Amino acid sequence: MGENIACDFLKGRGFEVIEKNYLRKWGELDIVAKKDKVIHFVEVKSVSHTSAGKAGRAVGYRPEDNLHPWKLKRLARAIQTYLLEKNIEGDWQFDVITVKIDMNTHRARVELIENIVL
Repeated sequence: MGENIACDFLKGRGFEVIEKNYLRKWGELDIVAKKDKVIHFVEVKSVSHTSAGKAGRAVGYRPEDNLHPWKLKRLARAIQTYLLEKNIEGDWQFDVITVKIDMNTHRARVELIENIVL
């Protein structure tokens, strides 16, 4: 559900979603998108919660905290493979989208963290 929300979010901001769930045994890319001739490799991190917390936010947990060094290494390898496989030589960047889903209201809060250094 988080990846679908992230795709809608990106499309609403002028991105073209090129591919979802690009999978190799050494890593997976959640979303590959393009905007202004730049390829964006987007990792989606989701968390669901109830609005019992403060102002409907997930209390004490940030989905992006799940990007451990070993995960980033696997993502970097998957990105390199994708670029080689598709023969892409242009500009690219790594982004993270966090999706916080309130299960009571069925609303999501989405944040894009752009151009993360791997």
